[in-house]
Amino acid sequence: MERWLPLELASTVRHDGDGGVADDLATVQGTMHWIQQQADLPTTHVPAAELAADEDLRLRIIELRQAVRALFAQAVSPAPPSPADAHRLMPADRAMTHLNTVAAREPVAPQLDWPAGGVPGTRLLSAESDPYVRLLAALARSAIDFLSGPQREQLRSCSAPRCVRYFVKSHGRQEWCKPSCGNRARAARHYSRRRTAPEGGSVPS
Repeated sequence: MERWLPLELASTVRHDGDGGVADDLATVQGTMHWIQQQADLPTTHVPAAELAADEDLRLRIIELRQAVRALFAQAVSPAPPSPADAHRLMPADRAMTHLNTVAAREPVAPQLDWPAGGVPGTRLLSAESDPYVRLLAALARSAIDFLSGPQREQLRSCSAPRCVRYFVKSHGRQEWCKPSCGNRARAARHYSRRRTAPEGGSVPS
């Protein structure tokens, strides 16, 4: 399954399996663990070995996440956004300004990479030595690329009970972010129909 860095960031807010919401960035240790999990994504451009997360970096990543989730909510509109933060979203214009500002803090230049006998590609050459700035800028750039690309049209907020994830719709009939959410949603619908069916009546399938 393809992974997108902005979705990975947005998904650090998730259902905790017990009716509540968990935050993978709630601690510095959790933030460092999340960064290490993204190290294999080429869009980060920052080896996890260069970083030692601290409270300042944690808070800056959280602010970026708030901006990303606010713009995700705008992207799925008029469908409802994730219920995790629907009542306290960052204004969309502020979120866009924040993404653009953070992305601009790292001066980068595209470089052509064409190995002998291989396929040409590009990589970014950075003039920034601070790995914190590089990581934050890479997160912001990835969100800009995602929101300006074709994936935005397929972005959805999962409507399964208790789920707070956003996901990219991969086929025409997909309604939920994963099969377990689909099973939970169907079970909830069945339970609701049983509760509203007349006594002694049959429940439609």
